Amino acid sequence: MRSKNPSLISTIELGKAIKRRREELKLSLRDVGDLTEVSASTLSRIENGTGRPDADNIARLTQWLDMPVDRLMTHTSDNVEPVIYYPHEKTPEIIKAHLRADKNLTPETAEALSELFRVAYQQFSKPGTKK
Repeated sequence: MRSKNPSLISTIELGKAIKRRREELKLSLRDVGDLTEVSASTLSRIENGTGRPDADNIARLTQWLDMPVDRLMTHTSDNVEPVIYYPHEKTPEIIKAHLRADKNLTPETAEALSELFRVAYQQFSKPGTKK
């Protein structure tokens, strides 16, 4: 019997990306809902990690985020594709994506290293300077 995989999409990562982008653009859940045709209540559940969006909503949201859907895929094999990022992403988010894609790291270790990098980057980066 085949084991059931709860989801091939990391809805936690999707929720974090939505919240980060929404706050960056100073938009409400309702604003994002109007832009993406995904209800504000669904967006809230995704951001809180309790929602499981359907394929159409995932497509709408990744399009709004300007993020390839494979960035949200959970890795079930050793075939890890290169990480793709876009210019609007901040350096800590790019590093986090690379750490998550590293097959030599457990998800917990990748998350810990990501947080360590984020804190160090925040401490040592100079506000107002271009990257």
